[in-house]
Amino acid sequence: MNRKILIVTGDGGESYETLYAVHRFQEEGDMAVIAAPSKRRLNLVMHDFEPGWDTYKEQPGYCLASDLTIAEVVADDYDAILLLGGRAPEYLRNHATLLDLVREFDRQGKWLFAICHGIQILVTAGLANNRTLTAYEHVRTEIEMGGGTYSTQQAVRDRNIVTAQTWQSHPDFYREVFACLKKAELVEE
Repeated sequence: MNRKILIVTGDGGESYETLYAVHRFQEEGDMAVIAAPSKRRLNLVMHDFEPGWDTYKEQPGYCLASDLTIAEVVADDYDAILLLGGRAPEYLRNHATLLDLVREFDRQGKWLFAICHGIQILVTAGLANNRTLTAYEHVRTEIEMGGGTYSTQQAVRDRNIVTAQTWQSHPDFYREVFACLKKAELVEE
């Protein structure tokens, strides 16, 4: 308890994934800190499927303020990082400071959690190689091109990385997330 969890998103981030994460960590007594490219109110979105569409559709979601910029983050200050989905990872995966930060969390053996398109950031950071990951089904090719193995499971843990397919995977994903965080606490005692 009282862990500090870094949650990374930006404009176009999945609204439900963001709010669910913040509330779920707070419910456990953890501090959820939102990092984005800039410190301001973020425009989040909702993705859902509609009959007759070949892909999901996007509509405006809730807004949420970021607590700090990605450039201000110090990995040593956090117990884990969560990379959210939505459209934000499409451009966040090109943020050199974020990629270095994600690699630093991995180097330190800290937990890396990612859901939906957030896995694109892991892949771009070079962390898919020789790992089994899951993600939104249309991210499969990126995982495989990054040297990883794609799983169709709702949530997958491979060493210090836990990934999930979509917001519909929340029950499986957060069971695994909190099992990992509890395991880390037991090791530290």
